[in-house]
Amino acid sequence: MLRMDHLSDVLTAISHPTRRAIIGQLANGPARFSDVAKPFDTALNAVTKHLKLLERAGLIERRKQGREVFISFRGEPLREVAEWVNDYERFWSERFTAKRNEDFPTLFPTFGQEPWKSRSNGQSPRLRVRFSMRGSIQRSPALSGMSMTS
Repeated sequence: MLRMDHLSDVLTAISHPTRRAIIGQLANGPARFSDVAKPFDTALNAVTKHLKLLERAGLIERRKQGREVFISFRGEPLREVAEWVNDYERFWSERFTAKRNEDFPTLFPTFGQEPWKSRSNGQSPRLRVRFSMRGSIQRSPALSGMSMTS
């Protein structure tokens, strides 16, 4: 079972783009501290602080070999977060399905009650919505020709 304080540590650790970049770099294999710090245009002290946060979350481990310190990625905490998120998948799927069933007749009145079965070519129409990093919703080009009025 994933403790909430550990979950918070992992989510905090992956919330910063520099730390995500470090994780991406270490996913290719262990690296020396100097190699981890090299791609970033920040002070070594800042990289050290990022590494400490990742280490506290259990996402990396350090191993001293002679005078060198090698840093390795540990994926287990991310798997635990993914399992925690998946526990809520059924909840959200049920809510989205109910909402979709309510909205499709009004959003796409020409398709009728079962819009996924109503295309003449037998293909299902797909509602593609992308969320930008700023939280705005963008309609896909596939929807540009569709009328949203009833």
